[in-house]
Amino acid sequence: MLILGIETSCDDTAAAVVKDGRTVLSSVTSSQDQFHKKYGGVVPEIASRKHLETINLVIQEALEKAGHVFKEIDAIAVTQGPGLVGSLLIGIMTAKALAYVYKKPLIAVNHLEGHIYSCLLGRKNLKPPFLSLIISGGHSDLVYVRAYGVYEMLGRTRDDAVGETYDKVAKILGLGYPGGPVIDRLARDGNTEAVKFPKAKMKDNSLDFSFSGVKTAVINHIRNTGSKNSAGKQSREKAGSLLFKHLDKKTMLDIIASFQKTVVETLLDNTMIAAKKMRAKTVTVCGGVSANSYLRKKFTGAFNAEGTKLYFPEMEYCTDNAAMIACAGYYSPVRKKLKPISPIAPLANMEL
Repeated sequence: MLILGIETSCDDTAAAVVKDGRTVLSSVTSSQDQFHKKYGGVVPEIASRKHLETINLVIQEALEKAGHVFKEIDAIAVTQGPGLVGSLLIGIMTAKALAYVYKKPLIAVNHLEGHIYSCLLGRKNLKPPFLSLIISGGHSDLVYVRAYGVYEMLGRTRDDAVGETYDKVAKILGLGYPGGPVIDRLARDGNTEAVKFPKAKMKDNSLDFSFSGVKTAVINHIRNTGSKNSAGKQSREKAGSLLFKHLDKKTMLDIIASFQKTVVETLLDNTMIAAKKMRAKTVTVCGGVSANSYLRKKFTGAFNAEGTKLYFPEMEYCTDNAAMIACAGYYSPVRKKLKPISPIAPLANMEL
């Protein structure tokens, strides 16, 4: 079975053709980072406009790279949510139009579900049950996958998502957008033990995450560091977004490394507790932040010591992509019951 996946939940326009849920014949992604970089984050109106400009070209390129024409496609899988409504709408309406013209089944896919299934791409032996940690710019979720399409939410973020926290800290330090890759790179030259940032622990012993505290701690540490040098003559309000300019390189690298260590340890602690609680023999880590080299090293060491199988997506499938959407569509319980046109509306907030 050939499934065309379409993904437009945020600022990446993506299309892919996947065979039998696991074999990726093509995966094409058009990034918008250059258009959002100067704003320090994604601008929804710009994102939807760029999707509209590129989506047909991306789909055509995916079909050409796969070596198939549209009539050979068996079904279309498209992201329904969660995400930016304007962006989701472009993908859904395009998928609906193609399904109508070519009389193909249309499968609505939850974006989080797509990330979970990204670890299955290229791996024939990986199957439920397993524990999945989803970490991206908008999500920090611990999910137990009991079977295809059957999920149990164990924990989620109560404030900032981990990727969002990386972006905000990077912005404070003047490192640009997106913040994750640059922090990962710079942290390699810093001392992870230089600063002791706090790790949030829930009073109710839940497995939820909270990253607003460590973000605030980083900001306060930068301000306190700045108050000891020439920047301290400025008012704290004015210096808040400028103090990074007065930090020497070593101090900045140490702050970055210590911040990343705190975040990764928070993620690892909860994931290990969840794995023991669910007696999970297999753990997957997915989403854009799963590409982080320090995180991969720490998770691999910890779970290898426990004798637990650990899987990450291939690097190209960590960030938003359409191959994971096509894979999730293939394993969707409703796939075999679909008609050529399915009623799908974009959902900004969509539960797994």
